[in-house]
Amino acid sequence: MDYRELADRVMGGEGLSQEEGEAILDSPDEDLLVLLDGAFQIRLRYFGRSVQIHQLMNAKSGMCPEDCSYCSQSAVSEAEVEIYGLLDRERLAEGARRAIDAGSRRYCMVISGRGPTDAEIDHLVEAVREIKETSGLSICLSLGLLDEKKARRLKDAGVDRLNHNLNTGEGYYPEICSTHTYADRMETLAAARRAGLELCSGVIFGQGERREDILDVCEALRAMAPESIPVNFLHAIPATPLEGIPPLGPVQCLRLLCLMRFYNPRSEIRVAGGREVQLREHQAMALYPANSLFVSGYLTTPGQSAEDAHRMIRDMGFEVDFAGHSDPHFEVRPEPASA
Repeated sequence: MDYRELADRVMGGEGLSQEEGEAILDSPDEDLLVLLDGAFQIRLRYFGRSVQIHQLMNAKSGMCPEDCSYCSQSAVSEAEVEIYGLLDRERLAEGARRAIDAGSRRYCMVISGRGPTDAEIDHLVEAVREIKETSGLSICLSLGLLDEKKARRLKDAGVDRLNHNLNTGEGYYPEICSTHTYADRMETLAAARRAGLELCSGVIFGQGERREDILDVCEALRAMAPESIPVNFLHAIPATPLEGIPPLGPVQCLRLLCLMRFYNPRSEIRVAGGREVQLREHQAMALYPANSLFVSGYLTTPGQSAEDAHRMIRDMGFEVDFAGHSDPHFEVRPEPASA
């Protein structure tokens, strides 16, 4: 397959067909560099050489009643995680300051649970207003299932995006979760869109899904056209139901990132959770299809430091898309030893 020619057709407005998606999934390992080149042409057209840095805050940890198989905080996990309620406003604001120090464009606060209570929405509304008054950060929240009324309250408070991942194809969803449905997730995203929020919705590859599930979720995301698509690779945490699943391997992870870029040329694509353990020393190559990444860890697992991420970005000839920092010589502050 001529991946540059395919990229030209995608940039011309032609959608990737199922057959072309299958061809990318079946591409031989020796085609990896030319596949990455094709995906990079699309990335270059719409995002240039910029990389957006995002930082997560686990704002409420553990005690989740849902049975998502991949999650260390779920009801079916026996993994040791910190357990605490929704952090106070000062702690949430402190996380925003750390995000700014790391050169982040966006700060994402995540709470465990099926969905937020009215009291939690009240608390987050006040925290977001305070953060917005003192920073240029874009704010993303990940709160579980959400209705339109609550989504509108968040939008009015200054929230920019709602994260709610599809995680996998509709047909495979019952294999990883039984306490809510794929349709529940789609309705949350629809409610957020009706409320005027931008959408952040992506996947977790490597959960045992089939080829058709991969293509189905890529197609669903193309139809939804979220502003941001985080591509996670399963970090098989011990004492979770998926702990024994073998890793995909760096080549397959890069192939899947390219596939997502071909399907969604104009969406921000973030190489997200699991990149450190699945891509290993090949992490830098993910910047060819992806234009965004997380730094300083995830919800319950560590990740690449902000300093190392900035260095990797510079070494690959890319540049950080700063929020609130126009100085090209801005330097990330070292992270505290406990981070």
